[in-house]
Amino acid sequence: MTLPPFQALLDDHAEAIHRFLVGLVGPAEAEDCFQETFLAALRSYTRLREGSNLRAWLFTVARSKAMDAHRRSRRAPVPVAEPPEPRRSGNGGHGVEPVDGDLWAAVAALPEKQRAAVVLRFTCDLSHREIGRVLDCSDDAARRSVHEGVKRLREVWA
Repeated sequence: MTLPPFQALLDDHAEAIHRFLVGLVGPAEAEDCFQETFLAALRSYTRLREGSNLRAWLFTVARSKAMDAHRRSRRAPVPVAEPPEPRRSGNGGHGVEPVDGDLWAAVAALPEKQRAAVVLRFTCDLSHREIGRVLDCSDDAARRSVHEGVKRLREVWA
């Protein structure tokens, strides 16, 4: 299997991976997860199996880093008072604006698999088959996760 240069892989998928991470962990944590994703990917890049779907593999690594971030946040001390998060015009040059607060709250409240499936489908434009690979489930299960996530969002926004 001939792998493209890692920089080409980064150039092709950086924006989609960053959007996915913003959807999973929020704009404040996304940049760190993005960096961790591509460092981990670089370390294991040459050990990929022949025929690997590189895009799905990157989303899988990103999902793992997002779950690590969620675990870290659960162990972090809870501040007594939080200052408001600053509004920025962009996120690290990746062309993604911060998600609307109310929408982000609704997406963040979804169960993990539904949240990941909705973000992959609507911010990264992945097919149900690709979502299934990232989430390690069947195409039908991925389709169902997207459907259930959207259904919950509609109930909240109705």
